[in-house]
Amino acid sequence: MTFHLSYMRLLAGLAVTSVIACNEQEPAGKTVDILNRVPFKTISDSIRRFPDMPDMYLERAVRLSQHNQLDLATADFKKTWELSQDPGVALEYVSNLLLVNKVPEAMNVLKECAAKFPENSEFNRRLGEVYAEMGNTDAALKQFEDIINKEPENFEAWYDKGNVLAKRKDTAGAIQALERSFALQPINFTGIALANLYIGKKDPKALKVCDYLIARDSSGLQTDAVYAKGIFYSETGKPQLALQQFEECIKRDWKLTDAYIEKGIIFYEQKKLDTALKTFNMSVTVSNTNADGYFWIGRCYEEMNDNVRAVENYQRALSLDRTFKEAAERINRIRTS
Repeated sequence: MTFHLSYMRLLAGLAVTSVIACNEQEPAGKTVDILNRVPFKTISDSIRRFPDMPDMYLERAVRLSQHNQLDLATADFKKTWELSQDPGVALEYVSNLLLVNKVPEAMNVLKECAAKFPENSEFNRRLGEVYAEMGNTDAALKQFEDIINKEPENFEAWYDKGNVLAKRKDTAGAIQALERSFALQPINFTGIALANLYIGKKDPKALKVCDYLIARDSSGLQTDAVYAKGIFYSETGKPQLALQQFEECIKRDWKLTDAYIEKGIIFYEQKKLDTALKTFNMSVTVSNTNADGYFWIGRCYEEMNDNVRAVENYQRALSLDRTFKEAAERINRIRTS
């Protein structure tokens, strides 16, 4: 694995993501019981007395969401939206629909609201995000470009456009869009997205972006820009400078497992196997669910000709991530050699 795992994650982070998850369904017969129990009973009683008050449904929807009763919350968000016709409520309703994996319904609400509130570009932007998550990048780009045509200073639309273009492997177009987004709003998430693309091209502009973000961090606690600098130095053959950045990351956040992994990879590539092994062991001490840490421990043992321990750690990595193809391949290669 010559290309750093963490760097791949950074690039993957450019893709626009929507949180779409499944939750446990409550049997229909229990719905009334749930709404009549603490902490929902008081607000449910109020709703029965005043059934046309949207704020009450919204309060219960939020409370239900906080208690992971997402399906019940969906009904209350829907009722709130029907009663209030408030665009902010509509966006909350859409978010909840996505959480319960009702994507077509969410898209219908977004389309309805985009037509109803043409001055509010957030509906088009969210619709573009959903299209991008579904893999329909043409439709996603159309949404973002329509927003940009109306609001050329909308940094989020430029950012979203850049993400989609990166997903389509149009790096030049993605950089252009993200440069515009960062120029409009030079904040952490726009800057890191741009820096990651610069890193992919080994363009030293990445350092300028990272240094700008680091200088703006008055708390001295943010790690993203420092970590990105480390990746740039690793990718451009400057391991000592990279190590300094990863050490700084760990100083700022000792639980940042990716910094340990990248630091260990440098030692591994320098054939400092004992130091690399200690570093990778620290990564799994910090997070014992980190598949990459066990994989690289396995790599160290394999390089030391200790195939028994190598396989043990590849198996641990595979047990934590069943899609870890390289771990499976190395187990097979050792066993058949």
